[in-house]
Amino acid sequence: MKLITQVELESLVNRLSMRYFNKPYIDDVSFNPRLRTTGGRYIPSKRKIELNPKYLEELGEVEFQGIIKHELCHYHLHIEGKGFNHRDQEFKQLLKQTESPRHCQPLPSMKKSIKYRYICSQCGQVYNRMRIINVKKYRCGRCKGSLKQLK
Repeated sequence: MKLITQVELESLVNRLSMRYFNKPYIDDVSFNPRLRTTGGRYIPSKRKIELNPKYLEELGEVEFQGIIKHELCHYHLHIEGKGFNHRDQEFKQLLKQTESPRHCQPLPSMKKSIKYRYICSQCGQVYNRMRIINVKKYRCGRCKGSLKQLK
């Protein structure tokens, strides 16, 4: 999927806002390529939505629209003075009403391979890690046994 222009992005967000919330989106929206682990974010102090362009490129328009609807839930609840955080009941209800996802899927490009494997010497619990850990410093989370690195 190719990236869309700023004008097309603003139009898409406003269309989704009118369709699912019956209210216009009048504030700023932009792409933020620095976002790494999230599809988008709403910044209440600036009343701005930032979206990760990689989600549009890698997962397509359907997933991207779900992210926009999720951020619009934050936005409209904030404007109305209601609870707009993930833990708030009003937010959870609005997500259900608009069929918005609670979390976005991980990006396929961010799935990293497992480089290091550790096993507990007592209970046999296996730990897969991307970074090396100090086996003298860390213990098994299940039984507090010592860890050994597998080859």
